[in-house]
Amino acid sequence: MSELGLNTISFAGRVAASSQFKTLYAEGMSLVEETAAYLDGNGRAASKVLPRMASVLYAAESMRLTTRLMQMASWLLLQRAVNNGEMSRDQVLAEKNKVRLDGFNVDRNAPGWGDLPEAFRDLVERSLRLQNRVALLDREIYRPNEAPIVPDNQNSVQAQLSLLQTAFGNN
Repeated sequence: MSELGLNTISFAGRVAASSQFKTLYAEGMSLVEETAAYLDGNGRAASKVLPRMASVLYAAESMRLTTRLMQMASWLLLQRAVNNGEMSRDQVLAEKNKVRLDGFNVDRNAPGWGDLPEAFRDLVERSLRLQNRVALLDREIYRPNEAPIVPDNQNSVQAQLSLLQTAFGNN
């Protein structure tokens, strides 16, 4: 390891064990609950009156949205278990292999996207931002030697700013 690496402080490791993590955890779980309530209530009603193309897109995106949120909730629960001493880091690493935090991007130019209910699109956007924050934190904690994967719509400076925002709670 280089001399620089020996003096490097892992902000992500500190975030994962801090009050900022509790805030991230609460935000993630709240978004899961809010999304479930929307999809079972207003979203169900709104989806029934969508044009055909938007209706098909709504069905596909709602499945992606719930999958994305469940993956993030799984990661947050695993990290909370480590923080609380309920699981060892090795146990979490074994379970974490089942969690997928990357690859759930959305094509906002897809036919019918503009016809989707605004509340639904807002949930999708918020879930993507939260996914990005969790994925950045995951890479910094568990895979610090890997180059960060930066979404198409974000540059590396924005990715680092997102990590800092997560670390210091400035959402």
